[in-house]
Amino acid sequence: MNIHEHQAKALLKELGVDVLDGVVCFTADEAEAAFKKLGTPVCAVKSQIHAGGRGKGKAVAPGKLDVNKYNAKTGEYTGPGITSDKGVVIVKSAAEAKQSAANLLGNALVTKQTGAHGKVVKRIYVEAGCKPDKEFYASVLLDRAVGLPILMVSPAGGMDIEEVAEKHPEQIIKIHFDPSVGLWPNQASRAAYFLGLSGEAFKNGAKLLRALCAAYVKLDASMLEINPLAVAGERVFCMDAKLSYDDNALFRQKKAEELRDVNEEDPNETEAKKYDLSYIALDGSVGCLVNGAGLAMATMDVIKLFGSSPANFLDVGGGATREKVTAAFKIILNDPKVKAILVNIFGGIMRCDIIAEGVIAAVKEVNLKVPLVVRLEGNQVERGKQLLKDSGLPIQTADSLSEAAQKVVASVK
Repeated sequence: MNIHEHQAKALLKELGVDVLDGVVCFTADEAEAAFKKLGTPVCAVKSQIHAGGRGKGKAVAPGKLDVNKYNAKTGEYTGPGITSDKGVVIVKSAAEAKQSAANLLGNALVTKQTGAHGKVVKRIYVEAGCKPDKEFYASVLLDRAVGLPILMVSPAGGMDIEEVAEKHPEQIIKIHFDPSVGLWPNQASRAAYFLGLSGEAFKNGAKLLRALCAAYVKLDASMLEINPLAVAGERVFCMDAKLSYDDNALFRQKKAEELRDVNEEDPNETEAKKYDLSYIALDGSVGCLVNGAGLAMATMDVIKLFGSSPANFLDVGGGATREKVTAAFKIILNDPKVKAILVNIFGGIMRCDIIAEGVIAAVKEVNLKVPLVVRLEGNQVERGKQLLKDSGLPIQTADSLSEAAQKVVASVK
């Protein structure tokens, strides 16, 4: 679960991480008042959406957005309706803060990470201005190969870390640490030295990096990214903050639910959570309903192999019921890009005949209008196939994943 920058900074501040002062605002008048309250010569008016690249993004009036003027490779929008050419604006007066907020609020911010349709800005963060001496990059992530969290820092702050990793990997250092004890002082010193810090800034930087690692563990985060991390004199502080909670640990993070912004989430993904379905929307035209994450990934790969693209990842899990299957069909069909559906079930814990009954009930309830291909294998597979055959519904069946993929791609084309 993602949260906004201002929320992440508030949490980090509580845990001893140095961040800049700021005020979250929902109207242009509030932004004007926030500038006066902060009392600095300059402030940053920052759009709050769950996507990166805001500084290079453009705010566009929704009714004037032309998706054909969006370059997917660069993330640049060159069409009509632009109200602000940046999603983060530096202002020098309360009047400028009000105007910049008006240019952002209610409009779609289009960045490399939002896609052509952008994300509507419903809140902004007015933050006290600063003039850093240097900018760095820092993040804490989970290294699944090792099974430990990892601190990653780079002196190349303010840039896309993917670009740094590709072109200048020597500018990145990675340090694993034990979450039960946190980042050791010598590890923090090593990272601060790699960033080129010295004197009191070295001590403060090492302290901040240890605090970031401690916050990552305490908050059950799956990702904590600071880009840029900045130094000004002796002070080392966060100019940005992105934090994602580990969904599997949300039961421990009671405050997290208060921070959830459903306006930033895909409505289908929100609906899927109600039925304990793992759903992620994609850009293709073949809807996928599969049991098991690994099988779902393989299914998407094979669809791609035969010339089409998946419209979603959807894992109904091992305990799929008729109700869950019906809900899954409805969620898939909420996506207007879906031109056909592929159901791929391996019956282990879940019997194929139960899945077949769920598919039949779902097809009848949703009044299915697009082609449907079903591949069943495993426990009670013959009975499941017979149920589909006897249903009298226009359901295509397949005996292998390759056959199923070929049929569904052919139906799309």
